[in-house]
Amino acid sequence: MNRRRAPKSAGDLRATSDDILAELSELDPADLRNVLCELNAGQKAELATRWYGFENDGQREPPGDWRIWLIRAGRGFGKTRAGSEWVSQMARDMPGARIALVAATQADGLRVMIEGPSGLLAVAREGEAPRWTNGRRELLFASGAVATLYSSEAGEELRGPEHHAAWCDELAKWRRGETAWDNLMLGMRLGERPRVVVTTTPRVNAVMRKVIAAPGKAETLGRTRDNLWLPDNFVAAMIATYGGTRLGRQELDGEMLEDIEGALWTRALVERCRVDAAGIGKPVRVVIGVDPPATSHGDACGIVVAALLRDGRLAVVEDASVENPPPARWAQAVVAAAARWGAERVVAESNMGGEMVAATLRQAEAALPVVPVHASIGKARRAEPVALAYERGQVVHAGAFAALEDELCGLQVGGGYAGPGRSPDRADACVWALAALLEGVRKGRGPGVRRV
Repeated sequence: MNRRRAPKSAGDLRATSDDILAELSELDPADLRNVLCELNAGQKAELATRWYGFENDGQREPPGDWRIWLIRAGRGFGKTRAGSEWVSQMARDMPGARIALVAATQADGLRVMIEGPSGLLAVAREGEAPRWTNGRRELLFASGAVATLYSSEAGEELRGPEHHAAWCDELAKWRRGETAWDNLMLGMRLGERPRVVVTTTPRVNAVMRKVIAAPGKAETLGRTRDNLWLPDNFVAAMIATYGGTRLGRQELDGEMLEDIEGALWTRALVERCRVDAAGIGKPVRVVIGVDPPATSHGDACGIVVAALLRDGRLAVVEDASVENPPPARWAQAVVAAAARWGAERVVAESNMGGEMVAATLRQAEAALPVVPVHASIGKARRAEPVALAYERGQVVHAGAFAALEDELCGLQVGGGYAGPGRSPDRADACVWALAALLEGVRKGRGPGVRRV
């Protein structure tokens, strides 16, 4: 059997085809975006009504006997469309169903969930025409199903009503949402399988923690850039402006970023220290911190470049770390970073084979100024003076370094580490580099460290 050729442009779509979605499903994301851009307004409107089979993975209902479906995604991903389509299908499948719609406020619910461009009225199929009764806050579907709008700020209104299904939108905005959530869940007892869909951009609050910890939860994720209907220039501008920052990771990538109890660095502290890389000027001195891996197939090699600026501040300017490298590879990465920045020192932790570390680096570049240092105290105690320098505003991040910042925010007072991975390799390298610069500043000369 001959395989149908996938269309490469809108002109390739067969005008008489009853299965345009099947043709489009064969495209890779780049070709699909090109085809969608070429469609006229009428074609886009028609295609947009064909939801099932054309949704993103994060918008697709998960399999299994879940009780709560959490759609955690960035802005513009299509969370509202997913919620509206799911509720509409529930109304078709369950005539007479009682459905709860819970928003941060009633105004938000009406504006987004009911009347919005991806709301329930907009996604209704031809002939369905659900009717909204403002005084009763009810949406009556053609099947006889009724959806009632509630506000998270009036959680007591959910005490008593029972529901077959519920859609909760933007949990991150629920300021007093625990009561609403608890009362909603206590009333989810109609039908054989009562279910709740939660659509939200993640932000840690009390009700979000409850949802994440709830039994029977399934979760799908999504990023802003995954929505092929968004303009390319909008996506590019958002990534250029916010990519890698806490705001971008939360609002564009849908990541859940939460401060760890007792952490030396908080997300807010790191964000407060962020500056534009183009505005720092030419550094006065540059030091590279290196935290070598213990084995050639274990942890990452932390390689972080820090600089003394002309205004006296210290700046993290690059995270050049490499994952699971053999010695020759991480040594070359250090040499390349030193060449890019004109580094005058490479400070390398020597606990895991002192002379070997220095020899490996010098073998890669004979003229490389390597200073091996020995960690005689724990990671947290070594990091504390550096964290205090951040608190004083003495250190800035010239750009966004997501992996490094996650590790810094995982270092805890007292020596614990609760960040990603087994070891804070990037954070250790950063601390070594900044500590060397701080010592030099205190002594009124170039960066100094205790030699072994």
